[in-house]
Amino acid sequence: MAEPGASREGPGSSVIHDIGYRTYDGPRRDDRSIGWSLYLTGLAHAYGFGRSAKAKALPLSMLALSLVPAVIIVAIMVVAGFGGNFVDYSTYSGSTFVLIVVFTAGQSPVLFTRDLRSGAIVLYLARPLSPTWFAVVRWASLVSAIFIFTVIPVLALYAGALAAEADVSEQSADLLQAVAGLVVLAAVLATVSGLVSAFTLRRGLAVGAVIVALLVSNGFVSAVKTLAAAQGNDLLGQWVGLFSPFTLVDGLNAGLLDGTPFYPLSPDTPWMTAVYAATVTVVLVAGLWLLVRRYHQQGTR
Repeated sequence: MAEPGASREGPGSSVIHDIGYRTYDGPRRDDRSIGWSLYLTGLAHAYGFGRSAKAKALPLSMLALSLVPAVIIVAIMVVAGFGGNFVDYSTYSGSTFVLIVVFTAGQSPVLFTRDLRSGAIVLYLARPLSPTWFAVVRWASLVSAIFIFTVIPVLALYAGALAAEADVSEQSADLLQAVAGLVVLAAVLATVSGLVSAFTLRRGLAVGAVIVALLVSNGFVSAVKTLAAAQGNDLLGQWVGLFSPFTLVDGLNAGLLDGTPFYPLSPDTPWMTAVYAATVTVVLVAGLWLLVRRYHQQGTR
């Protein structure tokens, strides 16, 4: 073999340059390792880590703002000695839902829009990682990012309650119930926002579309629920709660997990609770199926 950098004349005026290229003979990572690496990268990018300082501004500022009410409540508990009776973990996400919407709308395009718009997704899917695995891992990264965003203030409240000498077993049981609800909320929000972002190839449009899908729907449903409660039409208020991710998960949390509802007219019968549970299941299954189908379509281009 010729030395690196040497050349040999071929037919006509063509020249072959040997630059000493060597193929990779090391260990190959399997799909699980590739997926885990992609998951961690997506989770980090959702908070701006590994990206520019500008990319960190929105997620970290929203997280800081969501912590402000928790810090104030903790300070009141410790100073005034209210103990754990002043804390309701399951309703905290409802009081900060605007911040959750802004965070979700800002970060879901980071994971779902950029690769599809640039066309880099075709290169990713040309590797051993399948479109199904890629879509599910991206979704899992967004679920984890939203869950972390919502659970950190709740953990701060829990720490404050323990500092105020509240009953540990009672507070721990309430915390676990709230965490279960936050997992479901994160999964539903990630499914809706990820699906909207995957079909909207411009980031600005994706952010606006997610805000409309989450914020406007929640405002409309909350208004109808309030009117229904004022008129004593409980059944209408319960049915309309199915059309917003926040009221849907809040109702499921109240009916199935016995949590404190943030919105009025939560499910009060087993069959209505079953309707809420079935709706959550349909949203998650159908949303993931559409996401996987979207990536399969992009991978074949």
